[in-house]
Amino acid sequence: MVLAWLVIGAVAAGQRHYYDSAPSNCASAGTIAVTIIAGPLNYLGVNPKIANCHVNVPQPSQ
Repeated sequence: MVLAWLVIGAVAAGQRHYYDSAPSNCASAGTIAVTIIAGPLNYLGVNPKIANCHVNVPQPSQ
């Protein structure tokens, strides 16, 4: 059942053309991820989007 849920979400992301190009930042990658996780809810009007995100990557010492 979980696999079917995720497949439906992946199809919805494809219909929104999220796979046409590689994600350019973490916001677009996050939007793809939450669209897949939302699954069938996408067809009930849910349109999840990640506006911006901040990745806290440790910086090298100087």
